[in-house]
Amino acid sequence: MGVKLTVNQLNEAWIASGDKVTDFNDQINMALNDDNFSAEAMSELKNKRDNEKVRRDALREQLVEAQAEQVVNMRNEDKTPLTKKENNLKEQFVSDFVNMVRNPMAFLNTVSSNTDNGTNGNDSAAGLTIPPDIRTMINTLVRQYDSLQQYVRVENVTTPNGSRVYEKWTDVTPLTVMDTEDGTIPGLDNPRLTIIKYLIKRYAGIITATNTLLKDTAENILAWLSSWIAKKVVVTRNQAIISVMEAAPKKPTIAKFDDLIDLANTGVDPAIVATSFFLTNVSGCNEICKVKDALGNYLVQPDPKQPDQMVIKGKRIVMIADRWLPNSGTASAPVYPLYYGDPSQAITLFDRENMSLLPTNIGAGAFETDTTKIRVIDRFDVQSTDSEALVAGSFTAIADQVGNLKTTASTAG
Repeated sequence: MGVKLTVNQLNEAWIASGDKVTDFNDQINMALNDDNFSAEAMSELKNKRDNEKVRRDALREQLVEAQAEQVVNMRNEDKTPLTKKENNLKEQFVSDFVNMVRNPMAFLNTVSSNTDNGTNGNDSAAGLTIPPDIRTMINTLVRQYDSLQQYVRVENVTTPNGSRVYEKWTDVTPLTVMDTEDGTIPGLDNPRLTIIKYLIKRYAGIITATNTLLKDTAENILAWLSSWIAKKVVVTRNQAIISVMEAAPKKPTIAKFDDLIDLANTGVDPAIVATSFFLTNVSGCNEICKVKDALGNYLVQPDPKQPDQMVIKGKRIVMIADRWLPNSGTASAPVYPLYYGDPSQAITLFDRENMSLLPTNIGAGAFETDTTKIRVIDRFDVQSTDSEALVAGSFTAIADQVGNLKTTASTAG
């Protein structure tokens, strides 16, 4: 019997397998440019690459299942058990969810009746509202994926729209030095404030539920539902965050390692350098880590305090999976994304925290397939709060450094 891998081990194995696929692709490209091209060698490389792809995808599936299982175990091992009221809410939610999927029309009639009586208001009209305890489970899963949300500022709001006032780091001025004890203290200069308005948007997705699901245990239903919603939330919110990140000031295309040094030293205001870091995807980080100096040594080195973290000029490189932070360009000539700065200063996600579910066994193709479609709605907005706290770059390749030492020959007179 084999040893069961942990979530971290599965994640590391999945990343390593993805790196192997990238290496095989590089070898295939090199083989195509080789004058001594061999069809047999090319076929062998492609077979190895394809086998590794299957292994990579299988590891990803196992990782997702392990993460869902971890959520179930997490609830059993929670150091602060749910109160009786919270347990009742969770059990009621599962019961309502199963009833909702089994008989959507009856549920809709109940919602309509409650709304007419003014008991539940507009939130219930959108479907079955997910309670806070289930949202906590979903948020735990979200953090385990490559979610960009963890790097930006998140503000929970209770209204569909509003505004906030921000003062940029670059606008903060020092206090006046007082030369005498009885001197008059001058007034402060008026800060230059920026008003950021948010408008909560609705984002929705649909999944098909089978009758087999309803025969499972309450915890398994919650794990399945939480895992599905978490993946949808990560993809949706990453996309919204990336659209704001792409609007950051652009820097010249990175072509050599000195360009990375320039970005670290001059990319953002010195006031936020201490909290700044590089952010790219897995394939982009892989390219950066391959850059060598004139002696053939890798220029990017692991942080001595955290060997699993890579650093440039003391600034860590945060790596996001390609599927969450994709390349631009083409498959044969990818353009890798690269950002530098402090996203928590640059971007704010306003979270309405009002997810809801609504089923149908008639619309969305459910009637034709004799299934039930479940729609989830997430409500949030993403806004830029400081355009000077993050800069965007990109690169296709970063050249190795070359030697610049000059030698002089001595002559005998």
